[in-house]
Parts: sequence; C-alpha cells; structure tokens
Amino acid sequence: MIKIIDLKDEKSRVAFFSVLAAIALTSIKIIVGVWTNSLGILSEALHSGLDLVAAVITLLAVRAADKPADKTHNYGHGKVENLSALVETLLLLLTCIWIIYEAVHRLISGKTDLNINIWSFIVVIVSIAIDYSRSRALSRVAKKHNSQALEADALHFSTDIWSSSVVFIGLIFAGFGFFFADAIAALAVAIIVIYVSYKLGKKAIDALLDKSPEDTVSKIQTILDADKLITRYHDLKVRTMGAETHVEMNIHVTPGITIEAAHKISHDVEQEIVTAIERCEVHIHIEPEDSVG
Repeated sequence: MIKIIDLKDEKSRVAFFSVLAAIALTSIKIIVGVWTNSLGILSEALHSGLDLVAAVITLLAVRAADKPADKTHNYGHGKVENLSALVETLLLLLTCIWIIYEAVHRLISGKTDLNINIWSFIVVIVSIAIDYSRSRALSRVAKKHNSQALEADALHFSTDIWSSSVVFIGLIFAGFGFFFADAIAALAVAIIVIYVSYKLGKKAIDALLDKSPEDTVSKIQTILDADKLITRYHDLKVRTMGAETHVEMNIHVTPGITIEAAHKISHDVEQEIVTAIERCEVHIHIEPEDSVG
C-alpha cells in the first residue's frame, strides 16, 4: 500500500491524509445525522462522502500526473489532474441535487422535527476544525507544486468550513424550536456548493480545452517586451497540463547576427520564462527581422 501511494512524496502524503480525514468526517456525520434526523448534518455527511471519493481520485491523480512523458503521451500525464478536478465538480453537483430536493420536500411537507443534542454541535465543530486543517495543508502543497488536483481538493475542504458554519447556525435556531432553519441551512449549503462547483468546473474545462492562462501569458509578454534584443515576437501559445506549463513562440532578431548569438538570445529568454513560471517547458523558433512572420 505504501509502495503504491509513496508517502515520502509530499503531494501523495497530503492527499492520503485528506482521504483519512474524509473517512472520519463522513462516518461521524452519518451517525449523528441519522440519530438527530438533521437534514443539515445529513447533507454535510453526503458532502463529506463525496469529498472522500474526490480525495481518493485526487490521490490517484497526483500519482498518475507525475509520470514522465512517454511515446504515447508526449506531453506527459498532467491532464489527469485537470480531469480529476472536473470529476470532483460533477460529484459536488450531485450533492446539490439531493440536498435541494430533500430540503424543499421537508419545507413543503412540514416534516422538520429534529432531535437536537450536544453531539449535533460537537460533530459540526470538530468538522470545521478538521476541514480548516486539511484545507490549509492542501492549499500549501498545491501552491508549492502548482497542482490543480490538490487545489480542487483544498476547495472541497474549504467549502465544508462554510457549509458546516451554516449548518451550525441552523442547529442553533432549531434548538429554539425553529426546526425549519435546518432545511434552510441545507439549501444554503447547496448554494455554496454550486458556486464552488462552477469555479472548479470552469478552471478544469479551460485547462482541458487548452485555454491560455491569462496571468501566465501576461508574465511572458512582460519578459518579451522588456528584451531589447528581440525586435518582435508572434504566435505566442501557452497551455497547461496539470502542474506543467508549455510555451511556444516565434521571436525575431536582428538579421545578420551569428547562429551562436541568436541561440544565446533564445536561451536567455527561455531561462527568464522558466525562472518566472515554475515547471515550464519553452520552445522558441528564431527568425531574422526581415522575414515574413
């Protein structure tokens, strides 16, 4: 098991502990949710259950995405992370369908009675604490390794913090006899999840469709515009594949310079871009200024 997961790898390690956290959260929420008949807690249990599936997918994705390029995957396996993030989005949307249906049904039917006790509040407080810890850990490693899969998993856990807080407020109102507040809190959870799903899904689809990341393109253009040895450039193409960024471009240089000089200009530009953008691969085609671009 350890050989497959490789707990010595930071990305795999943080993803593995997120799986364990999701298992614990899902279990305690189901038990307390069924015991108290709280839709808010049950919706959180389903949310955590899908977080568990997402955490497992993330763990497998970060392992697969780090495989080097081969004969059939010339650009590597980074798209696995983007695909993982898209799957997590779909799982989040499935959560919303059930939460909205059950909340509306309870509000219409009036079946909103709950069995509120101290454990209802304890499970939500513990959930918020664990979610906060996992979200920070995942965000830190995601930023360090430019991992979209870990970033998506971090968003899952951070969303749980907000949704658990809403459920907590609903439980407080239910404790004073306003049981309908629990169903309303569940609807609020669904709205939060839909919003996060949209953000995750859009980012994943953009990467899968090779949409150029605007911030990265802007960084590269700034570098090129500042280089006095480049007379102009064109056909700048940027795409991401998981944690990897691939850049292609044509640059024009003063005609008549030696091949060595042109190569040095190209090499220096490449080094500047690689320094500014982590895990970046750059391909540059050099042309003399008087050629037609």
